[in-house]
Amino acid sequence: MDLVIGPLDLSAHVDEALAVQAIAFGLGADEVAVRRQIVLRHMTYPGARALGATVGGNLVGFVYGMPNDRTHWWSTVVEPYLRAQHNDPWLDNSFVITELHVHPHHQNRGIGRSLITTITDGAAEPRSILSAIDTDSPARGLYHSLGYQDLARQVLFPSAPKPYAVMGAPLPLRHR
Repeated sequence: MDLVIGPLDLSAHVDEALAVQAIAFGLGADEVAVRRQIVLRHMTYPGARALGATVGGNLVGFVYGMPNDRTHWWSTVVEPYLRAQHNDPWLDNSFVITELHVHPHHQNRGIGRSLITTITDGAAEPRSILSAIDTDSPARGLYHSLGYQDLARQVLFPSAPKPYAVMGAPLPLRHR
């Protein structure tokens, strides 16, 4: 496997990345169209960065994130849940993993682990936060193995059919 992990101009490759996300996350065309606008907006934020994973020149995974800002939509949704657990200070001075997706045919090969550890290794912030569907999933297992802990559970996002967990970890992540 000729896997290459490196910087990704996500704005230029948004359709390729969202094709991976659509397959990995089961998104329909309408959801992809909405997410396309969100990704393009996010990539204009200060400090936003993306990495891609390619095999044979084809994008098979990506991650992007940015320094967290309490005024961003995600933070405004999760803040009350974090505050209820006395974990709202995690919203300050954190690098948020906004999206991390690997094509199902390439999962369980360490690609997601490489993407998230590489992007957080480059973060100036002392910790990282993210949200994941609040189920016992391989993704949550990966995050736990990297040192992420649950900060709030059963977080409800508008229009999301399932609750999420907000997770946080000190940086650097555990690289095991």
